[in-house]
Amino acid sequence: MPKTRRQEKPAPVTAEEPFPLGACSVGTEEPENPFTTARRQLDEAAALIGLDHDVHELLRWPLRELHVALPVRMDDGSTRTFHGFRVQYNDARGPNKGGIRFHPEETIDTVRALAAWMTWKTAVLDIPLGGAKGGVVCNPKEMSPGELERLSRSYIRQVGRVLGIEKDVPAPDVYTTPQIMAWMADEYSFMQGHNDFGITTGKPLAIGGSLGRGDATARGGVICIREAARELGIDTKGATVAINGYGNAGSYAHKLCVELLGMKVVGVSDSKGAIFCPAGLDHAALMEHKRRTGSVGGFPGTEPISNGDLLELDVTTLIPAALEGEITCRNAMKVRARIVAELANGPTTPDADRLMHELGVYVIPDLLCNAGGVTVSYFEMVQNTSGWYWEEMEVQLQLERKMTSAFRTVHDTARTLGVGNRLAAMVVAIRRIEEAMRLRGWV
Repeated sequence: MPKTRRQEKPAPVTAEEPFPLGACSVGTEEPENPFTTARRQLDEAAALIGLDHDVHELLRWPLRELHVALPVRMDDGSTRTFHGFRVQYNDARGPNKGGIRFHPEETIDTVRALAAWMTWKTAVLDIPLGGAKGGVVCNPKEMSPGELERLSRSYIRQVGRVLGIEKDVPAPDVYTTPQIMAWMADEYSFMQGHNDFGITTGKPLAIGGSLGRGDATARGGVICIREAARELGIDTKGATVAINGYGNAGSYAHKLCVELLGMKVVGVSDSKGAIFCPAGLDHAALMEHKRRTGSVGGFPGTEPISNGDLLELDVTTLIPAALEGEITCRNAMKVRARIVAELANGPTTPDADRLMHELGVYVIPDLLCNAGGVTVSYFEMVQNTSGWYWEEMEVQLQLERKMTSAFRTVHDTARTLGVGNRLAAMVVAIRRIEEAMRLRGWV
């Protein structure tokens, strides 16, 4: 028989928690714990739609997580122990999917939050996957290629037991690369005794990578910017853009905003500085400058500004493409962009998101805006499983279809409910995941 709603009053979702959380500090100078942010977003959406208590409680926690210690032989002959994680948040809709970060400030709560966001993201895009995330506490900028390879292989030796194309498939994220994915795929293949390159996505083409994966995150975001501009009646030709974070996603966003939408990128930043040029920045020249110098700072013909100034530039579109918590209550009122397109994960706190919605800023949330990466990673999984590899035009065509469909669903849900796009995206995701959990008998 189907389960009936319990009659007694359920315990509040704020009951004692089995995972330790950092203090929530909205309104102070300290950034909010990212997992607290992720759960606040869930709680708000659950309250809006009257989500069943049992479903809500289950969705507030990762289904499983693994903590590992990774011994790595360094170039100087010493052995250093690194700490890593893999969190598998919810796989009701299919195998888990999510990137691996190498970052000196990685924490388990960041990984939990990212795994939760990946769970919602795959549901918003209606991809038959769950959400996971991995991380290693390290500074890859201070490690040699050999040390990075040994670290990558050590991670797979420890975490590989919970991975597999039918269980959990990692991908690149902050400071991880296609080469690192190749090392991981090779180590996993050795452990299995046969080639199993489908264990990672974002791989080089020579070992089963997908055409179109390199710029997929940015391309999906630019498709969303195009659709948002149409809704707002904005002509993108000559419209201005500022990009916070000039890594893979941010730099490709620069290129594609210019090539596909005719926009003008006037400001960018990376971890070492920010620059502004009202006449517009040339993508190829800026990339060459960063390759030579290691930063966008000092690019000829530009004015140095702070990262805070960049977020407050008077532009048509602001693209946060760095890390979590960049836009908070302290600076949300100073954002002058008409569109905020989140290529980063969790760049906006819940209170800042609500404030910008009230001020009329059209926010394209990370759950939608940066989902091009996982979408093409899913395409890569399909190609690895079938052994049939697509032409790049086919990849881009399928990405276009998925992104525009998801944008329309989120936008229409927001209008129907009278809420912001992030809350609408959460509602879309939760409803789809709840349906899968009920059909499977989990709740």
